[in-house]
Amino acid sequence: MSEAHASARGGRSRRLLFSAFTTVGVPNNVPGLWRHPTARHLDHTDLRQWIELAQLLEAGGFDMLFLADQAGVYDTYHGCADQALRDGIGVPLGDPEVLLSALAAVTDDLGLTFTSSTLQELPFNFARRISTLDHLSGGRVGWNIVTGYLDNAARNFGLPQQLPHDERYRQAEEYLDVVYRLWETSWEDGSLPRDARRGCYADPAKVHPIDFHGGFYDVEGPHLVEPSPQRTPVLFQAGSSSAGRRFAARHAEIVFLIARNPEGASVHINDVRQLAQANGRRAEDIRFIQGLWFVIGSTEEEARCRLAEIEEWVSFEGVLADRSAKLGIDLGAVDLDAPVDEALIRGVQGTVRTIRDGTPDRVQTFRDLAMHLLSAAVVGTPEQIADRLEDWAAAGVDGVNVMDVPTHWAFADFVEHVVPVLQQRGLMRREHVSGTLREKLGGAGPRLLDRHPARRLRAVTQSTRETAPLG
Repeated sequence: MSEAHASARGGRSRRLLFSAFTTVGVPNNVPGLWRHPTARHLDHTDLRQWIELAQLLEAGGFDMLFLADQAGVYDTYHGCADQALRDGIGVPLGDPEVLLSALAAVTDDLGLTFTSSTLQELPFNFARRISTLDHLSGGRVGWNIVTGYLDNAARNFGLPQQLPHDERYRQAEEYLDVVYRLWETSWEDGSLPRDARRGCYADPAKVHPIDFHGGFYDVEGPHLVEPSPQRTPVLFQAGSSSAGRRFAARHAEIVFLIARNPEGASVHINDVRQLAQANGRRAEDIRFIQGLWFVIGSTEEEARCRLAEIEEWVSFEGVLADRSAKLGIDLGAVDLDAPVDEALIRGVQGTVRTIRDGTPDRVQTFRDLAMHLLSAAVVGTPEQIADRLEDWAAAGVDGVNVMDVPTHWAFADFVEHVVPVLQQRGLMRREHVSGTLREKLGGAGPRLLDRHPARRLRAVTQSTRETAPLG
């Protein structure tokens, strides 16, 4: 650590969590970079590539691999998906849960986290598959909960268009109520005697239907899978709108950020933690992981030259197609330098608030929204990168979501050049951490904390059963 940073941080670093962020396809964090000469995105259907990557991450001290996902094509820009197809933005795109089931067999320590929206699958079957994967991986599963934002995705599941923004979160609340009941209440502890002498594999008195009837779902149960090591997977969330922050404060254990700078991250973190306390949780119950990508050089000048070379491969049309879909507004039909009209945004509304948190003294334009993620680059030597991560940690960030820009193998450069510096400073773990993903990420045990709404639901259900009259 440099003397200035050592003095500012009290001479001691705080260990951060590290996640590798990519998709089962052509990553679209910065569109067009699949054309870069070092890119290997054309190999995304080759399982051997993924095994190699997962084992690199595991050996390199990463806590988890995170696979993003979506359930439709980006067809907002100019009213069609042509640009998304040309630039490989979100299509083709494989199923992350299928890939993670394969990677569970060739890793022992790496967390396996993925995105799945509350739109794309009914909660009963989703809960069954996640319990199965949690069993087969030894309790290493994390779920990034999203509500979806693409009208094309809604049409793929029989709806004319996406529900309004806040209505999507109301549906997600009910979705979680269902899966919590399946994971936490359907099978009691001690429900599997597996007693061959008595001929009792599962105790009928300890396995229960959930008999859920709501506005969106009706599910009888019981859950088809016995309790997995974590029961409920580690819960991630990435929404930064007002509704998204309230949702995270109630449910999330880890929140993904794409803050513009450490100051903006601090605003977001403090807001969600205050909301969490209002929901009967503690501020420390939620941790925050900032999305960043890295351009590494042996000198700062070399790193800057590499960034300039990378930027030559960026597809600006692809950027507009990507952001148009995420925001729910055709950026090809607006003045990019006009101030943002939030009433036009039907998609990921939190992007506006994220940028505003980091630059509250200036008016945001549509161009700011389009180019936001390009500002997430950290450029410099390994030591300069570590200094910058110290700044993010000082702002309250608990980890880094390392993005695969410009290529999957940006992770290899990070492991080779940056990880040793981070480990030397105490910012990154050196040794294996045993247990489930929840325990590896610093949890007190394999299961959710008792303060979490899913565990409170479990306690209420158990109390009701104990006081119910016999017969």
